[in-house]
Amino acid sequence: MMILYSGNACPFSHRCRIVLHEKGMDFEIKNIDLQEKPDEVAAMNPYSQVPILVERDLTLYESNIINEYIDERFPHPQLMPADPVMRARARLFLFNIEQDLFSHLIEVKSGTSKVAEKARMIIRDNLTQIAPIFAKQKFMLGDEYSMLDVAVAPLLWRLDYLGIQLPKQAAPLLKYAERIFSRPAFIEALTPIEKSMRK
Repeated sequence: MMILYSGNACPFSHRCRIVLHEKGMDFEIKNIDLQEKPDEVAAMNPYSQVPILVERDLTLYESNIINEYIDERFPHPQLMPADPVMRARARLFLFNIEQDLFSHLIEVKSGTSKVAEKARMIIRDNLTQIAPIFAKQKFMLGDEYSMLDVAVAPLLWRLDYLGIQLPKQAAPLLKYAERIFSRPAFIEALTPIEKSMRK
């Protein structure tokens, strides 16, 4: 059985929980207190971060790597495109999501008020920029739910909690977010702490 070492409020762990629930497979989640991480976390991941996936003698960390492994190991429903060109494009999008959005979260949470506000504005502007595509399509890659939707969903869920207010022109993005939030796997993947992030 797969074991996911997961943080209750960690957006990267949230991604992995979503994929495990989308696949509808047997797994165990071990909740890790991020303030007092047990020594085993550092033993499994040299960066001492969650999520960490353990299956038999395989140990993986970094949410996108974990999720792609789960997707290949349990191909139904498939979350990465089957076509090599589309799969490469999806990986590039995933990289962009990390650089343009998630890389600024640490500043929102831990930076000075000025640094945090600048990071919020960057995330807000980058999300607003992609909003128009959702006026034409249901999900990031078109009509099919994919790993890109999984990757961005935890951030969209946390916008209010992080103090990020989107402008009116981002309305298609907010409708898209509601589509993702209504998926059974997304709902099942939420921890009590994550549920409390939205009123």
